[in-house]
Amino acid sequence: MRYRLVIVSVCLVVGLLGLYSLEKVRHSETTFSNTILKQGATGSDIYELQYRLKHLGYYSGKVDGEFGQKTLDSVKWFQWKFGMKADGVVGSKTKLKLWEATKNYKPTADELPSSSGGTANTGGSGGSASGSSELPASNHAGVTEKDIKLMANAVYGESRGEPYEGQVAVAAVILNRLRDSQFPNTITGVIFQPGAFTAVADGQIYLEPNETAYKAAKDALSGWDPSDGCLYYFNPDTATSAWIWTRPQRKTIGKHIFCD
Repeated sequence: MRYRLVIVSVCLVVGLLGLYSLEKVRHSETTFSNTILKQGATGSDIYELQYRLKHLGYYSGKVDGEFGQKTLDSVKWFQWKFGMKADGVVGSKTKLKLWEATKNYKPTADELPSSSGGTANTGGSGGSASGSSELPASNHAGVTEKDIKLMANAVYGESRGEPYEGQVAVAAVILNRLRDSQFPNTITGVIFQPGAFTAVADGQIYLEPNETAYKAAKDALSGWDPSDGCLYYFNPDTATSAWIWTRPQRKTIGKHIFCD
């Protein structure tokens, strides 16, 4: 009986450790794409890599989204210090170790890649969504290209995979908060308000938005609000805040419940 209890206990410990490891891998995979990063690569993954290395003090060069010699040297230094093979190749093991070392890192508005970033590739310049440099007809005076880029980043990080109407609704919530006195009065301030958006908290704000995310941001700026004026939304399957359930619910679009 005692022997069986020991076996069960060991199995439980191993299982919990396995779940913990899988959770860490999941977080690192939402921070970086699955692409192996090497010298010559460019794009949003490289911005993420450089900022996190800089946060730890391993990188002092310009954060430009280009995997050059300085980035290579920094990666090798990081790998060597953390007991890995210092080959300068950023695969899943290096990404996970870097994520673990920078779990408390939070990007700021100035750290977002420019709209010319593109996703990581092995050479050349990645393209952003077509037409993203043109400002739409907007109901919001003073909206800049950077604002649209940032909104598209937020829409993509928060709602890619949702119905298009739901993506526009997420962008509309950002604008609804912009008009509400209890929130910051800039798009950057709304999106980077502490605790406001999961994509900022887990780093998915860095992911390069696709054309659909840009279009959703522009449609919201042009006046379409599928949320009907809502200030909040949440996924009931993943929400951990008891407070959000107290908000008056107005409608459901895809997996998100929109509320006042």
